[in-house]
Amino acid sequence: MEKKELAEFRKRLEALKEKLLEGADERAEAGATVTLDQQKVGRLSRMDAMQMQAMAKAENQRVQVQLRQIDAAMDRIDNGTYGVCARCHERIAGDRLEANPATPFCTECAV
Repeated sequence: MEKKELAEFRKRLEALKEKLLEGADERAEAGATVTLDQQKVGRLSRMDAMQMQAMAKAENQRVQVQLRQIDAAMDRIDNGTYGVCARCHERIAGDRLEANPATPFCTECAV
């Protein structure tokens, strides 16, 4: 892969990472412990808050996985293995990298 292409993919990966990190404070606040004081909040409101907390925690876990994938992709750019499938060592199709620049696998190995 050409240096120009690698630089463009790095730029896209850095932008994705920055976008994911922008919402970190909101996700942390949404995942905070739910207060179970029945005097302040009714039962249904507490259940709703607990459901929202669970969804925020799941979202945070998803984001953490994406951040690790982005970091790994930037490492692959640095060590010269970006665009090569981690399983079969064949070249990953350009349209696949365009759709998900952090993917470590070709279409066949991703299944």
